[in-house]
Amino acid sequence: MPNIKTATPRRNKHFILDQVQLTKAKNILGAKTETETIDRALEIVISETTKNRVAWEAHNDFIQAGMRDGLVLEDVFGHLDKE
Repeated sequence: MPNIKTATPRRNKHFILDQVQLTKAKNILGAKTETETIDRALEIVISETTKNRVAWEAHNDFIQAGMRDGLVLEDVFGHLDKE
């Protein structure tokens, strides 16, 4: 049965999973089935990765704009490139 949300084809997969972890994730996510649990967990991973990428891009744009405008930024964590 196709996933209504994404309309992408679904395929039968076979995994060996830790049942305790799967049950905990199912409860945390409020999923009704183990398949729904895995679907929701995958959606979260994909979503969080996208959010992190966008946040880092915004961070880097902010740093570059500050340097371009002659602002002095204090690198308290020592993560900025030395130029």
